[in-house]
Amino acid sequence: MFKYLKNDLPASVVVFFVALPLCLGIALASGVGAANLFAGLIAGIIGGIIVGLISGSHIGVSGPAAGLAAIVAAAVASLGFQDFLVAVVLAGAIQIIFGLLRLGIIGYFFPSSVIKGMLTGIGIIIILKQIPYFFGLDKNPEGDFAFLQIDGENTFSELLKAINALISGNFDSGATLIALIAIALLIFWSSVLSKKGRIFQLIQGPLVVVAIGILFYFVTQGSSFELAQKHLVSVPVPDDFQSFIGQFSTPNFSAINKSEIWITAFTIALVASLETLLCVEATDKLDPEKRVTPTNRELFAQGIGNMISGLIGGLPITQVIVRSSANIQSGGKTKASAIIHGFLLLISVYTIPQILNYIPLSVLAAILFIVGYKLAKPSTFKAMWNAGWMQFIPFIVTVLIIVFKDLLWGIGIGLVVGIIIVLFKSFQNSHFLHKENNDPTDGKIKMTLAEEVTFFNKGAILKELDALPENSHLELDVRKTRYLDNDIIEILEDFADKAKQRNIDIKLVSERGVVENPPSYIEFFKLRPKTS
Repeated sequence: MFKYLKNDLPASVVVFFVALPLCLGIALASGVGAANLFAGLIAGIIGGIIVGLISGSHIGVSGPAAGLAAIVAAAVASLGFQDFLVAVVLAGAIQIIFGLLRLGIIGYFFPSSVIKGMLTGIGIIIILKQIPYFFGLDKNPEGDFAFLQIDGENTFSELLKAINALISGNFDSGATLIALIAIALLIFWSSVLSKKGRIFQLIQGPLVVVAIGILFYFVTQGSSFELAQKHLVSVPVPDDFQSFIGQFSTPNFSAINKSEIWITAFTIALVASLETLLCVEATDKLDPEKRVTPTNRELFAQGIGNMISGLIGGLPITQVIVRSSANIQSGGKTKASAIIHGFLLLISVYTIPQILNYIPLSVLAAILFIVGYKLAKPSTFKAMWNAGWMQFIPFIVTVLIIVFKDLLWGIGIGLVVGIIIVLFKSFQNSHFLHKENNDPTDGKIKMTLAEEVTFFNKGAILKELDALPENSHLELDVRKTRYLDNDIIEILEDFADKAKQRNIDIKLVSERGVVENPPSYIEFFKLRPKTS
């Protein structure tokens, strides 16, 4: 796990700085009240350390999720905080049962276009939501990731206020100046300095800009660029160890018989499991090494994490795409980065909360700008457009609904659109993968794809390909295949890298002839006629 510590340690620091304000902001957006903001930090700590240790995900990072904020706020208002914690514990137990029942396969039934739309939509939201913080204009908590915010504003009304403030010159000059310095340094660091020497790869740009941001706060005291307290991170500061322990809460298990608690627990378990599985699918796509996360184990890990979080006063936990993508973009290689980020949260909120409270929010906004841009690059829109309307429509619908509504609505409507398109284009043919191996001793395996293969078949095909033994010879016959979904082509493209590592030769048999170990399945099927 610590083989790539030189990559994971800097990445964990970046994730720590991204997670810190989000944990606090999501806690406030979840309606737990100022007295219980520590609940968000507890969820971040447990998500990093406990879930990180148990999970099979190499680059996923867990913590409190903005997607659950509305559910949590309603439950806390109705039940009270300590009764709500009972529901969190029960939700964790239900997720463990989901894992044991092997329900993790649900995530495979979401098409690639929707997953890419989710990543792009999240990237756009990150950018839009950080603009007011960048200029020191938004006093609301970071974590308001839904279109409608808890203060009655929405994404674009906040942006309009920011534009008007910029035009009239009413923005915070100190916050804006340090944000501009930070984003310029981040771009220069990644595009120029990181290629100049190993020291610039070991010390990540986000860590440097945070240090500069703290220095800026002290240097500008008493000047026109002085940063107001409302534009800084706000971590609870304990007076001593006893007051630190006092920030933890325990569930009121005497209320476990309330039907409302059980309804809340099932709701949290279902939504948190779905959000986790979708984030797992998304992070696996972002993983440069194309590793596959065991989804049933992930549900089990999330369940353990939620039980512990609820027992000590924390919010519900899911795998979170913002932190996971920040981890990947910062060079994280293994689960060590997620675990270390959890320990950094734990150590820092007890030992140096005063120093953390000197970090400008506008500097963190600059860091998130980079993360958001990498998720929502213009090239992604171009690639989805070139993939055809069957891929582009579910993608763009998912993006728009996420931006104008919220994450779960966007994924749900995107899935419905994707299903409608597949049903519209498909025929009533067999959707199955046929496998033949007449002589198990010669290492030769033949797989014949059916006439139609869609994203519904992802789970079966992934399972069969992952089960292939090393040093074997695979003959993949697509001569009868009339329709091959883009998701399946991507699976074959990803498997090509694994095949090289496992010494598996691939012979692709099509109506155009036989190709040994195709260099690119995407290019091959782009040139191949879609109908026989």
